[in-house]
Amino acid sequence: MAALPDPTSSIVASAPPRPGAWPRIRSYVMLTKPRVIELLLVTTVPSMILAEQGWPSLGLVLAVLLGGAFAAGGANTINCFIERDRDQVMQRTHARPLPRGEVSPVAALVFGLVLEVLAFAWLTVTANLLAAVLAVSATLFYVFVYTIWLKPRSPQNIVIGGAAGAVPVLVGWAAVTGSVGAPAWVLFTVIFLWTPPHFWALAVRYRDDYARAGIPMLPVVRGLRVAGRQIAIYSVLVVLTTLTLPFVADVGWIYTVAALVLGTWFALAAFRLGRGMDPERAIRFFTFSNTYLALLFAAVAIDVLVRRALG
Repeated sequence: MAALPDPTSSIVASAPPRPGAWPRIRSYVMLTKPRVIELLLVTTVPSMILAEQGWPSLGLVLAVLLGGAFAAGGANTINCFIERDRDQVMQRTHARPLPRGEVSPVAALVFGLVLEVLAFAWLTVTANLLAAVLAVSATLFYVFVYTIWLKPRSPQNIVIGGAAGAVPVLVGWAAVTGSVGAPAWVLFTVIFLWTPPHFWALAVRYRDDYARAGIPMLPVVRGLRVAGRQIAIYSVLVVLTTLTLPFVADVGWIYTVAALVLGTWFALAAFRLGRGMDPERAIRFFTFSNTYLALLFAAVAIDVLVRRALG
């Protein structure tokens, strides 16, 4: 299960590596970008609940979450290995373990590859082969298509590369059903379309950072006005896509009302940002977009579970 680029790195001064086992373990954990993994897993469980039309077995849920964490963590670690030089020159990322010298590049790469092998083996055994293949293929897409090819070359990097972060819903659905149905593809499309405005807002906040590292994020190469317009357009597309789910999945009024209310809130926030593209507004929208996605997927799960409980 691949992961999205890390939006939460702390801005702290460089310091020498700390001695001891725990700091070293912590450095390896930080390579996996845990807060990114959290968001990916938040979208996985509602997809499984929708596929099952109730709670899947607890063992399967825990197995998929663990396998997904392995896959996403491995993808993020490999991303840190590839981008270690760019991370060194960006204020937002220079405190990551590799720029600080807390972990060697070779050790980081091996760690990331081991996590991917574990993810594939674990998901194959505990879920099914399709779920395992989807998880690892997303990592390959994230590493080779997004990190190596698109990110340093095209302002459309996150538009295409964001597909990797949408795969967890397919993994969750496949783990339950052994296939990938239309509702899973709708949820995939929601995350795919949500990713560009989410990360373009972050790029507005760290515009100078991306320019310094030579990364052609949209606000850097096309300007704030274009970025604001694109954020608004994609946000509307997200909302429209969320409203198609009742046509292909067994969801009811709880989800539909939540999608309408949350979607209106999300779209209005995007238009407000477009009217004033300053860094503070941008980071508030970025944070809010996380909340929006989490609440939307929570609504999927709540709708299914409430209707099942009521018979």
